[in-house]
Parts: sequence; structure tokens; C-alpha cells
Amino acid sequence: MNFDATMWSWAAMAGLGLFHGINPGMGWLFAVALGMQERCTRAVWRAMAPLALGHGLAIGVAVGAALLIGAALPPRLLIWPVAAVLIGMGAYRFFRCRHPRWAAMRVGPGRLTLWSFLMASAHGAGLMVLPFFLGIAAPADAASCHAGGDHLHAGWTALAATGVHSAGYLIMTAAAAVLVYSKFGLRLLREKWVNLDLIWAAALVITGAVTLLI
Repeated sequence: MNFDATMWSWAAMAGLGLFHGINPGMGWLFAVALGMQERCTRAVWRAMAPLALGHGLAIGVAVGAALLIGAALPPRLLIWPVAAVLIGMGAYRFFRCRHPRWAAMRVGPGRLTLWSFLMASAHGAGLMVLPFFLGIAAPADAASCHAGGDHLHAGWTALAATGVHSAGYLIMTAAAAVLVYSKFGLRLLREKWVNLDLIWAAALVITGAVTLLI
């Protein structure tokens, strides 16, 4: 993979983090609800670390699994199953779109981290970053994800990719949560709801299609 393609993949990882962060079902709606319950902005900010940690763990698990599988299989063999799962999940969500619920959300940091991990996993967030991570970790002419570099290098690449994506997610989640809480409140969501579930489903399908092209 040339330098321009590698930089594009890193930018895509960060951009997907921003895209994941704007989805209310991935965390910021939960943070706003906690702020409403406790009636303070600090509660919104306290939710950020658990949400980002849970999301980052979901990405890390997907990336780590790709590294383990890629140690034995050529990366091109991973493209088809990843694309198929992405397109399948997107098609499924087209028919099962539901608005996130914000009732009964008083939880501690540990449970909030677990909730964020499960939501990111269920939404296919980790799968969405795999095409771009595989492009970074394994050059097109390599026999496996570790060809052209040792295990330590692959591990650092996985950590860096997870960190870049999670940073984008945290920035967008925090911005959306604080803006909605301080300026609009949940009334905005009730009166001017945008069905991001449909956008998310379309993004899954598009990412799967792009995976086949790259």
C-alpha cells in the first residue's frame, strides 16, 4: 500500500470514529439522559470516559481478531466474509430500525462501559473499521497481516488504529452530548428526530461494498 492510500485509511479510521460518535444510539443520548437525571453538566462529562472505553474495547476486539486470523490467512481471504457480514447487518437493520430509548438509564461507570461495548459490537462498529485496518496492517502484496513486519509492529498498529478511531468517537460524542444537553435538551429529539438508524444501515451496506473494491 502506498503512502497516500495508507494516509487515506488512517483518515477513514478517524472519520468513522466521528460518524459513530454522532449516532445517538452509540452513546451521547445516554450521556444527555444522565445529565437530565442529575441536572448537571458534570454528569454528561462523567459518562464520556466509560462510553469511549467501551467503544474502544469493541474496536480493539474486532481488530485483535483480525490480527489473529490474518496471521494464518492472506488478508484478501478476509475481505469477502467481512463484506458479507457488513452488508448482511446493514440489510437487517433496514428492516429492524428502532429509535433508541432514554428511560431508566441510571447506571455506574462499569455498566456504562459494558453497555457501550455491547452497543458498538451490536451496531457492527468494529466490522466497519476492519477494511481500513487490514489495508494499514497488511500491504496488498503481503501473504498475511504480519508479513513485512513483526508481531510487535502489528500490535502497535492495532493499538494506534483503535486509539485514532476512539479519539474521533470521543470528540464527536462529547460535542453532541454537551450541545444537546446545554442548548436543546431531549425536546429536540422528540420534535426534530432524524432517523440515523437508516443512515447507519446504509453506511454498513456501503462500507461492505467499498470493502470489495479496495
